[in-house]
Amino acid sequence: MQREPTTPPRPFQLARAAVVATALLLLAACGAATSAVDTAAPTQQPAQTESSAEVANPAPAASAALTASAPTTETAPTAGAASITETAAITASAELPTPTLAPTAAPAPTVSTARTELFVDGLAAPVGLVNAADGSGRLFALEKVGNVVAIAADGTSSRFLTVSDRVGSSASEQGLLGLAFAPDFASSGRFYINYTNRQGNTVISRLKLGADGLGDAASEEILLTIAQPAPNHNGGNLLFGPDGMLWIGTGDGGGANDSYGNGQNPAALLGKMLRIDVSGATGYTVPADNPWVEATWNGQEVADEIWAVGLRNPWRYSWDRATGDLWIADVGQNIWEEVNRVPAGSFGGLNFGWPIQEAQSCFQSATCDTEGLEQPVVSYNHSGHCSITGGYVYRGAAWPAGYGAYIYGDYCSGYLWAAIPQADGSWQPIEIARTAMPISAIGEDEAGELYVVDYRGAIQRLILE
Repeated sequence: MQREPTTPPRPFQLARAAVVATALLLLAACGAATSAVDTAAPTQQPAQTESSAEVANPAPAASAALTASAPTTETAPTAGAASITETAAITASAELPTPTLAPTAAPAPTVSTARTELFVDGLAAPVGLVNAADGSGRLFALEKVGNVVAIAADGTSSRFLTVSDRVGSSASEQGLLGLAFAPDFASSGRFYINYTNRQGNTVISRLKLGADGLGDAASEEILLTIAQPAPNHNGGNLLFGPDGMLWIGTGDGGGANDSYGNGQNPAALLGKMLRIDVSGATGYTVPADNPWVEATWNGQEVADEIWAVGLRNPWRYSWDRATGDLWIADVGQNIWEEVNRVPAGSFGGLNFGWPIQEAQSCFQSATCDTEGLEQPVVSYNHSGHCSITGGYVYRGAAWPAGYGAYIYGDYCSGYLWAAIPQADGSWQPIEIARTAMPISAIGEDEAGELYVVDYRGAIQRLILE
């Protein structure tokens, strides 16, 4: 079904795509009190961190309806409203295309320590770092205020795009948060951004290169706008998957305790992993094999764009370029940070548990029904830490000791960890560095080498030993 930016939405009444098999998902929730507020963050904060200004039920924005390009309208729950408690069974008989994978015969990673060396300095509050996979070897840094800076392999930098005139970045978790280059960028010149606008709402846009080879801000085509009821928990990542689809991670809308009831709400685009097809000339379509295109959840329609539910604030997710596995780091509330791994070929229809669980623990309840909920492969508590920054499975050639380890960090403490695959299929986290950086992002270049983004303005090369 084609979604044009100028076409008014018809919530969950859109014509369904070709017959699609659906996936088994048991979704259950436990009752939980909603009295806690989020932990205060340090003075300087990137887009994913918690703010001391949060309250349990912040006032919603003046206009909570989605714009014409978006298919749902969100409303805040009444105080103390319970989560969905029904159990739904959805039958599966199809899977996403499995990508062609590189061989993975290398020995298990032996990394035990890491260090960094300065690559670039002088950026303004950088919150992201991506490559264009166009053979140029360039990296592109996102500055929170609304700039993209192109960085050549020798470390020289220049302005690639400025959209600060439309980006709202006054709150700690707002700004230009995501950038993804089309798989055919080298020929099409098309790329995509995720930002909060001056009204605080999430905007997903398509842009293209200008005649000068730089990003053309005037070419912006808004594909999707999602109303944000509070200034925090905006997610923000954009990434093309091995399937060629554009994946969008959204936070739960802000506040504490999932104030707006979005995490387990099948009608809301917030607190979700979205998957859309942007290969057309304009607008976007919903992939016919998205898990809820034909299915309902306890008799309720599910937004077609949704691929998975139950996320709080996914701050960076990535694909393992060798296996096609999807890794999602989800920022927790007061106690736990978590990393989830989705094996390649998953059909979706997954529930990552928020706010039934925070990581592996029942949220604000001694017990809860966890049947059907995805469990994290690694997690850590807030003893000196506060906000996870997701990274990558290292697949570069420069540091063989790290090959196959998932590298991630924490914004508040500056710690870096490597999750090491074990023979039994589990992943064992080990601490590999204690830096002084507020780690706002981890980037990967075209060769698979990793970089650590320091919110204070620097990008550091990561050395794994």
